[in-house]
Formats: sequence, C-alpha cells, structure tokens
Amino acid sequence: MTAGKPRPLTVTHDSFDLQRYLGTLPLFSSITEAERTRLAQDCHVRRLERGRVIFHVGDACREFHVVIMGQVKLFAMSPTGVEKVIHLCGPGRSFGEAVMFMGSPYLVTAQTLTETLLLTVERAGVMREIERNPEFSLHMLAGLARRLQGLVHDVQAYSLHSGTQRVIGYLLGGRSTPEPGSASMTVTLPVSKAVIASRLSITPEYFSRVLGDLASQGLIEVDKREIRIPDVGKLASYQER
Repeated sequence: MTAGKPRPLTVTHDSFDLQRYLGTLPLFSSITEAERTRLAQDCHVRRLERGRVIFHVGDACREFHVVIMGQVKLFAMSPTGVEKVIHLCGPGRSFGEAVMFMGSPYLVTAQTLTETLLLTVERAGVMREIERNPEFSLHMLAGLARRLQGLVHDVQAYSLHSGTQRVIGYLLGGRSTPEPGSASMTVTLPVSKAVIASRLSITPEYFSRVLGDLASQGLIEVDKREIRIPDVGKLASYQER
C-alpha cells in the first residue's frame, strides 16, 4: 500500500459544511466565526478507501488530521515485524498535532481501517491564527493536554490493570463506575478483534477468551461485533476470581 495523495472530496454546502464542522471540534469551538472562516482556507477534506496509508513513520509533518467518519489506526512496527497499534481514532478524534508543532517527522504510521472521511488542517493556517490571537494557542494546548492525559491513563492501565480489566474498560468506554443495576448498553466493535487486542496489548486469542468468560457469567451478550451489556454497573464492578 502506498501513501500517495488520494483524490480530494468535493465539499459543497449540500454535502459537508466545513466551517460548521470546525465549530463542533473542541479545538476550535471557542474561536470566532471569522477565525473559522480563515482557518477553513487551510483545510481540506478527503474520502479515503479502507487500507489507505495516510502517512508513514518518518514522513515530514506539516499538518494534523481529524476523522470525520470512519476509523484510523496509528501503529508502529517492532524490529521483528510485529505490528503494535498505538491508538484508534474514530469520528471527532484528531491526531498529529503534537508532532506538527514540534516540527518533527511522524513517529507512527496512520492507516484507515474503514472507508474514512478525513479533515486535514495545514500547519500554516494554525500558526497564522496563533499569531493573530494568542488565545487560539490555549485551545490547541488544551487539546494536547487531553491527549497526554489519555496516554497517562493508558500507561496506568497497562501497568496496573489485568487484561480482563482492560477489556472491560474498553467496552465501557472509560465511563465512571456506575452502580449495579444501571441501564444496559450495546457496544459495536468498530474494527476487528485483532486490532482492538493490539491496542490493549493483549493477544486476539486472549481478547476472545475474555469475551467468552464474561458472556458465560451473563455480564455481556456477544453477537458478532455487537456486544450487549445488560447491567453496566455490574460489569464495571466485576472482579476476577
């Protein structure tokens, strides 16, 4: 697979309102309409097929990206050729901001897992708005801080939580611990079990075994990629024997 530039998607008011979408992103929700109008001039939207490489590790970074629709994985390869998924980015998730500001090449490879609609924001536009309005940089810093907090949470999970706890945490989507008897919910796995397992630093076989164990205890109901949780609180409070 190559990282050649895909054909840009033609954006119209009928298909996609770029400025309005920018206003829904936490990074840009507090900036003025005039600022969003200027920033939109340095943005473009692309429709990418499944399996398209957005960038390779080592490529120059002059932009960052936001997933509008679809799924993107950020991954690295070990010296032995084993793929390790670093992060999964779904709708509304951004990636590449920190590296863009550092002026460093990309540290990972990004690849679409499904057909994806991707927003790309050029560094030039971001830097211009920071020069115009220093408060703009505060919004960018807040976004980077949230990303750092997520990374710290990941390190804690890998260091302190068992594989089963990581799977449960993934299914619950980071929700605060509810009380037993809480409402039910249904989770749709957005990508393959192998990709999710790599993200959680467990094997696909272990991931499937945990789902089987949880299902046998009535904590979840598995139907292909649909996972129903009858009692969210009960699953959240589950303790391994």
